Amino acid sequence: MALEQHFDIIIIGGGVIGALIAREVSKYNAKVLVLEKNNDVCSETSAANSAIVHSGYDPVPGTLKAHFNVASIPLFPKLCQELDVEFHQIGSLTVAMSEADLPRLKHLEEQAALNNVPVQILNRDDVLIFEPKINKAVSGALFAPTAGVVNPFELTIHAMENAIDNGVELLLNEKVEGIFKVDDGWKVVSASGKAFITKAIVNAAGVHADKIARLVGDDSFFIKPRKGSYYVLDHFDNNFVNHVIFPMPSEKGKGILLTPTTSRNYLVGPSSEFSGDTLDVATDTLTMENIKQNAINLLPDIPFHQVIRVFSGLRATPSTGDFIIKEASNARGFYNVAGIESPGLAAGPAIAKHVVEQLLTPYLGLIAKEDFNPFVKPYIHVARLDHESRHKLTEINKQYADIVCNCEQVSLGEILDTLTRSCPPHSLKAVKNRTRAGFGKCQGGVCQLRLIKILADYYGISPTDVVYGNEDSHFLREESKK
Repeated sequence: MALEQHFDIIIIGGGVIGALIAREVSKYNAKVLVLEKNNDVCSETSAANSAIVHSGYDPVPGTLKAHFNVASIPLFPKLCQELDVEFHQIGSLTVAMSEADLPRLKHLEEQAALNNVPVQILNRDDVLIFEPKINKAVSGALFAPTAGVVNPFELTIHAMENAIDNGVELLLNEKVEGIFKVDDGWKVVSASGKAFITKAIVNAAGVHADKIARLVGDDSFFIKPRKGSYYVLDHFDNNFVNHVIFPMPSEKGKGILLTPTTSRNYLVGPSSEFSGDTLDVATDTLTMENIKQNAINLLPDIPFHQVIRVFSGLRATPSTGDFIIKEASNARGFYNVAGIESPGLAAGPAIAKHVVEQLLTPYLGLIAKEDFNPFVKPYIHVARLDHESRHKLTEINKQYADIVCNCEQVSLGEILDTLTRSCPPHSLKAVKNRTRAGFGKCQGGVCQLRLIKILADYYGISPTDVVYGNEDSHFLREESKK
């Protein structure tokens, strides 16, 4: 039997929260391991959300949601600059579609003041100046200038890459199945039979966090997955809308919104229905039609003929009604970072700092490194370069002139670069999330076979062994005769 490996900290979950905690703790002298059950980081909720950095006016004052959302806003510009992540602080509009909704806007303004979030109520004429395509029946809106959009794939993957570059270890395809108390702390056993000894555990397992907590006898909360479905529109017009546009919020959440993404696609959604299945990410016609009708009430001229895909994601709605960020009362050294639903992405940076500085450091006596490097090696994106810069680059390296994905203008050089990094892709989905190859209008219909060959050649495997996402998602059954 293999010897048990010893760590100071094990983080369970490689979503955006787990990745940001890993990156934050890599600033300290500690032996850290991240266990992720999927074939890549950023594989579940972190890859299927609205990609919005909420301003923080919406959470109930005094909650952890409000605190960490607002505390994270000033952290995003520097964090995204260090990690080479696209972040655009474009502001949001929460729209009142009738005179009856105006008092509710006033209530949101008062709540924003309690959360220390700058906002401004706009009248009808001002709203239409901000966003001319909004329904002309609009009565007013709450403008929140600190809201923005971020690339959630880059944020998660680059944070994990930077953590690994600074000494954190990552193991993929390692589902945690047992956690046992031992003299040195905890013994963590994975489905593959590997065992690890650790002084502290951070439970950042998303929709599965309650199941992980049960492994140490903590039944103080449960997670109910809430499914949200979306339309993705092609980047047909860079100025169709320029802000995140919300309807008035309801008990189900922030409602059906329309937002540009950092790539100038547009997202329309999400729905909000509880699901009893932590794997249920299917879409259905009735839900998508309901999203469409609600969105049209906000913006009548949404060009749904520009839809290039639909998708669903799950949010980890906790029984407590708020984020759960604390040590389990019955398990010393076991920390739940659970129920991180919206505004979880926006709250991530401050959550990570709190977990490391206020929970792990006092418990373990962590000492800061002197040689921590906060930067990832800059990424080259051919599609974002001007003509002159692109020409100079391709003169130096012809691989950046070899366009693999025509829809998104992704080159061979960009794909090969991701393969040489410390958190490389092992599947087509992983390449897609890092480079956008396959994200465009044809959804990989043209470039998919070439991407399979690139992965097969790089890893020295048969094309039949290349997978879409997880290890059992093969594309090809067998080689045909030549």
